[in-house]
Amino acid sequence: MGGRARTRGGDELNLIEKGKNYGWPLVSYGQNYNGVPIASPDTRPDLVKPVLYWVPVIAPGNLMFYTGTSTFPQWNGSGFLGGMATLSLNRIVFDGHGGAKAAERWNVGRRIRDVEQAPDGSLWMLEDANPGALIHVTPKTRTATP
Repeated sequence: MGGRARTRGGDELNLIEKGKNYGWPLVSYGQNYNGVPIASPDTRPDLVKPVLYWVPVIAPGNLMFYTGTSTFPQWNGSGFLGGMATLSLNRIVFDGHGGAKAAERWNVGRRIRDVEQAPDGSLWMLEDANPGALIHVTPKTRTATP
């Protein structure tokens, strides 16, 4: 997973398997800043396509896998990554057969470098800034209505 220097696209999530060729720099879905594709064509039959890619870039921080079953049970098995360029938190769902798709993107207005799961199932996000912030993500509390 990672962006390419001097590009505006092509961040990839790949399922890494022994002996496979993922193509960089022979193929890419990215574009140089001048708009010219990094590689043409963007795919070839002898190379493995990414499972998921982002154009324009999200500039991913880390990728973590959520295993909580009480705080956010609907997210169990999802992947989370921060988007430093998109100022977002991104959720990815996996199909159990090597495939994945982008599920949700929340604009948090900050460059998220790291996302981690707390022991109680909540999330902690670390902002990439000086000074940065440590952000605690918990379920929205509901107020009782009379």
